[in-house]
Amino acid sequence: MKTGVNMPRFAANLSMLYPQHDFLERFAAAAADSFGAVEYLFPYAYSTQELKQRL
Repeated sequence: MKTGVNMPRFAANLSMLYPQHDFLERFAAAAADSFGAVEYLFPYAYSTQELKQRL
């Protein structure tokens, strides 16, 4: 018998959420809202080093 509830995991879509923040500030906003993952359009608009620091 299986116990507990399986809940889907969601990623914050930074292209759509937190428009009041600049894009790179959206990572911190998502983390503050307890998102463990993010997704976004146009991943090559910023350097990998810049994005690594935010993740």
